[in-house]
Amino acid sequence: MPAFDAEQLRSDFPILTTEVAGKPLAYLDNGATSQKPKCVIDLIDRFYAEGNANIHRGVHFLSRTATEAYEEARRSIKASLNTPDSHELVFLRGATEGINLVTNGLEAQLQEGDEIVLTIMEHHANFVPWQVLAKRKGLKLHFVGIHDDGSLDLDAWKAAFNPRTRIAAFTHISNVLGTINPVTEMTAFAHEHGAQVLVDGAQALPHGPADLTAIGADFYVFSGHKVFAPDGIGVLVGSKEALNSFRPYQTGGDMIDRVSIDGTTFRDAPERFEAGTPNISGALGLAEAFRYLGEIDWSAAAKHEGHLADLATQELKALGNVRFFGTAENKTAIVSFLYDLAHPHDVATILDTEGVAVRDGHHCAQPLMDYLEVSATVRASFAFYNNEADVDAFMRGMHKAKRFFG
Repeated sequence: MPAFDAEQLRSDFPILTTEVAGKPLAYLDNGATSQKPKCVIDLIDRFYAEGNANIHRGVHFLSRTATEAYEEARRSIKASLNTPDSHELVFLRGATEGINLVTNGLEAQLQEGDEIVLTIMEHHANFVPWQVLAKRKGLKLHFVGIHDDGSLDLDAWKAAFNPRTRIAAFTHISNVLGTINPVTEMTAFAHEHGAQVLVDGAQALPHGPADLTAIGADFYVFSGHKVFAPDGIGVLVGSKEALNSFRPYQTGGDMIDRVSIDGTTFRDAPERFEAGTPNISGALGLAEAFRYLGEIDWSAAAKHEGHLADLATQELKALGNVRFFGTAENKTAIVSFLYDLAHPHDVATILDTEGVAVRDGHHCAQPLMDYLEVSATVRASFAFYNNEADVDAFMRGMHKAKRFFG
């Protein structure tokens, strides 16, 4: 594995040479979506230029080649994740569709009065589907809170379990706080209490590989666009037994076993949940992104990202009038804050004039915002390709905000 070199890796991302308002782009919105390396862009271009064909249903050369590439993408991603032999990998549009698929599939197994344990830090994608299911089936939801530093109140989370608990769903890393949850411990505890587990890994995989065998969850979901791959592609890894017990989430071509005028039978997972022509190029791009990420020294990358987040945090403290959200010791490189002299939208707008891209708003986590008693925050989220020049640009924008509003 080559030594970690942030500047060399940065050169792999064409968009980072862009200028905004005549200034170099400082892209600090990685929590919303990541940028794409040239190898991923080139592979997708090459597929459409040289290998485009539909899969699974053709005997001609292009169809055979595309089919093998698609299935090899599935195999390589499974290997990168150390997926358990008992689990299958389904290609979907993203983590959101994966969670909806699981809630749809589990509905038939749940009875009125059954309970689901969630955390207050969940993204709407891992909140609303369970809320809708609960209302439809008469289920009870437990929302577990956090400590002042943004870490999960693990004792309260464990206390929420009882004999009626059927499901525990929780994020691997909070998209607002950066908190890294102890997902392996949480999964083991939930299983000891007879609950199935879904882990939302959308924010975790951009910061390093996940060992799904070690984590042990029944279901793990993530989105390609956050992990340096195309949008419109994502993954649900789930127990074969559980997935094959689910009714199909959608029906159509390629997921059927036999169709007649008297009825239809369906294939097993993963094809059972990949109705119609899938996002073939997206799957290939996702596999290429995983190949690229597999060459990174993630221990060094984590230190680099953490250094940048710490640097930004210290300089914001020196600026004054800043409140931080998410200061747990075990967290990733996300800095969420309020500048008390200005609304988050105004701060983000001024930062944009310096070429700095951040996110402002509730970050699709309104229950967490309510819990924190704020309506929005500014979020700067770092990736391995960011550098100290990005932090400098960020702070120039913050000092401009101070001059304007202070």
